[in-house]
Amino acid sequence: MASSNPFASILKTLEKPGGGEFGKYYSLPALGDPRIDRLPYSIRILLESAIRNCDEFQVKAKDVEKIIDWENSSPKQVEIPFKPARVLLQDFTGVPAVVDLACMRDAMNMLGGDSNKINPLVPVDLVIDHSVQVDVARSENAVQANMELEFQRNKERFGFLKWGSNAFDNMLVVPPGSGIVHQVNLEYLGRVVFNREGILYPDSVVGTDSHTTMIDGLGVAGWGVGGIEAEAAMLGQPMSMVLPGVVGFKLSGKLKDGVTATDLVLTVTQMLRKHGVVGKFVEFYGQGMSELSLADRATIANMSPEYGATMGFFPVDHVTLQYLKLTGRSEETVSMIESYLRANNMFVDYSQPQVEKVYSSCLELNLEHVEPCMSGPKRPHDRVPLKEMKVDWHSCLDNKVGFKGFAIPKESQSKVVEFSFHGTPAQLRHGDVVIAAITSCTNTSNPSVMLGAALVAKKACELGLEVKPWIKTSLAPGSGVVTKYLEKSGLQKYLNQLGFNIVGYGCTTCIGNSGDLHESVGSAISENDMVAAAVLSGNRNFEGRVHPLTRANYLASPPLVVAYALAGTVNIDFETEPIGLGKDGKQIFFRDIWPSTEEVANAVQSSVLPEMFKATYEAITQGNPMWNQLSVPSSILYTWDPNSTYIHEPPYFKSMTMSPPGPHGVKDAYCLLNFGDSITTDHISPAGSIHKDSPAAKYLMERGVDRRDFNSYGSRRGNDEIMARGTFANIRIVNKLVKGEVGPKTIHIPSGEKLTVFDAAMRYKSEGQDTIILAGAEYGSGSSRDWAAKGPMLLGVKAVIAKSFERIHRSNLVGMGIIPLCYKPGQDAETLGLTGHERYTIDLPSSVSEIKPGQDITVVTDNGKSFTCILRFDTEVELAYFDHGGILQYVIRNLIAGKQ
Repeated sequence: MASSNPFASILKTLEKPGGGEFGKYYSLPALGDPRIDRLPYSIRILLESAIRNCDEFQVKAKDVEKIIDWENSSPKQVEIPFKPARVLLQDFTGVPAVVDLACMRDAMNMLGGDSNKINPLVPVDLVIDHSVQVDVARSENAVQANMELEFQRNKERFGFLKWGSNAFDNMLVVPPGSGIVHQVNLEYLGRVVFNREGILYPDSVVGTDSHTTMIDGLGVAGWGVGGIEAEAAMLGQPMSMVLPGVVGFKLSGKLKDGVTATDLVLTVTQMLRKHGVVGKFVEFYGQGMSELSLADRATIANMSPEYGATMGFFPVDHVTLQYLKLTGRSEETVSMIESYLRANNMFVDYSQPQVEKVYSSCLELNLEHVEPCMSGPKRPHDRVPLKEMKVDWHSCLDNKVGFKGFAIPKESQSKVVEFSFHGTPAQLRHGDVVIAAITSCTNTSNPSVMLGAALVAKKACELGLEVKPWIKTSLAPGSGVVTKYLEKSGLQKYLNQLGFNIVGYGCTTCIGNSGDLHESVGSAISENDMVAAAVLSGNRNFEGRVHPLTRANYLASPPLVVAYALAGTVNIDFETEPIGLGKDGKQIFFRDIWPSTEEVANAVQSSVLPEMFKATYEAITQGNPMWNQLSVPSSILYTWDPNSTYIHEPPYFKSMTMSPPGPHGVKDAYCLLNFGDSITTDHISPAGSIHKDSPAAKYLMERGVDRRDFNSYGSRRGNDEIMARGTFANIRIVNKLVKGEVGPKTIHIPSGEKLTVFDAAMRYKSEGQDTIILAGAEYGSGSSRDWAAKGPMLLGVKAVIAKSFERIHRSNLVGMGIIPLCYKPGQDAETLGLTGHERYTIDLPSSVSEIKPGQDITVVTDNGKSFTCILRFDTEVELAYFDHGGILQYVIRNLIAGKQ
């Protein structure tokens, strides 16, 4: 059991500069260990947390020693516990998290425990930003209209979250219409340093959204985890993690004129993907740091999931302190943050000589070498320099179907489809832009690219350029501050003139909430098999994510989104071809509308002011009329409504007893699906629209839900019945069992019938058959979606055998009791001659004490094949979760047994 902290002797008092004290803190310099001076700043945060939470039970002195000895211990993949200071949720992942907490209270009650023990012990902030859709665009009234529709569709979910904010301690819910979670975190929620009960310590956060890493730009250690891990962290469980390697990324020089932060982040993403940083921290340093505004740093940190790192960390320096003042944090708070970080050797002062830090490996980028670029058409790390876009587009049309190919026959590449838009004749060609969206926390939190986009709009309007009326243009800022500075600069009117009216404050197009295309445009695309394009300032462009009808999706800076909307196509060379004709018939080129870095800087300087942040965030906690009118019960146990299609009591704890079920092997399992590489969590558990012919649609229609009220899978994550039916329901999924056919179907092996994945899984389940999944490399990449693990578990999947797993998805599978196995290097289903028609047996010892993390496991098939896999339970704690049947069962049993 827990004992007193063995590091109590280094608890020091932090004096205020003008007399008095801020509080006490655990002093790293007081340890007097020279190894600490060489540690990367990101590792010092893990060290301080381990020292402060050391109780010789959850966190031990030997864990502290492992972190201090990081230089020697990190290459050995040692395990450490980490207790983050707070947890961050958005509503898509927040609803199922609150459903799980409510369900855990019921389970505690059923097993005779105290249901009040299910309460967050650390601050939990939940921002509702994933529900607004672009139903109405290009209209002055779009914000209000979209918000009314959002409340109509989501009233039940929002009421449930409001109940949760009252029923649980330490839970703040930021209402819809306030902004995007990561931008609100950066501008308002981020503490940088906590002062709780007289103890000061660095802010750190885990979030149920993979782009939680955006806060790393503010010097706060934060990253995405699955919902199930976040729930355990809320309830005081330490997170078990492998002590990560740290890649040092040195920046020098400054960006050339006209190059944006988005161009920089797409370049960094490609470099780090190539270097290989999965499971590692990346820490930025060097003289180039002084050239990067905090918003630029946050843009780079935001895309950590796209380059694969756990964090992209920027230690606190003078730029951070200036930003904290700009965003309305008080002088007293900023003074406390600076005093604490300086006293604890966690502040970087570039005016002082720097002690050489030790890194696991190093990269360097001279900012002068960054050039304008985009990424696409299907992956964030497939960067294309702007000057090569046209050539690259033509090769994508030619190439065989793949990440860089659409296989359009030469003779159909110049096809022109005639259609009528509101009575006006219109044309569509391959590569024509049908969605142009300024969206996503990655970019809308950065005033330089937002005002840059507005300056492009101003120049274009003055020259007489227009955007074709059938292109769906939208602007969705991540906070109300953006509206304030666009208004103050006098530039919003030009964005409106081009159709970039504000549509709402949320993620919108970036997560697939792009709304419908006009019927005539949709028909022109689908009836003629056209490759239409979306250009968005988002961070993900996987197939089928942005919109089901845009097969080509390019990530670009907000000013480039405006430029491509004006051009109307991605099939253009901006260097040599005009964007369009101006009012006097004169050809207008890209260079005529592109602002200089100086013009943008002047707009930022005069328009972005501290009082805008203060006013926006004072209003945020007061909610809005629609939110304030929601009436919710005040009970601490939730009353489940059996008829609800949004909130449903999940079956996880139905037959739970106090004794753990122990480990399970797999016997004679059938293969449910056989996949290639890069199957994302979007493929496994789509967040977007519910297809009219899907099992989920059938379920909803049987319950009297009209098709227009289906809403999205993301909004239905509080209902396990719908989410199980939505598992592997992505319309773009490719399963080798159906021989190259695209769509959510599989073969039920015993009968040879082709069924939806859900129907096949239910048939296996009813016959008492286990199932497994075969997969390639990077299985589960993309969003940190716990339903991508919960769904397969509910379908009866017992194991996944893959070449490699994305970090968060692997731990989510473990949390749900599914066995993750990796082929040995150089092997996969193809080299082993596996077709997926075999039956698979995976023998595991019946006692968890006989299983070791990362051990070899033999898999045997019914046709005499036998091969060795690596068991990807990476830590002892993960084995304990497996023994208990899952992480939440483990937590409940421990809370009842009083081990907390």
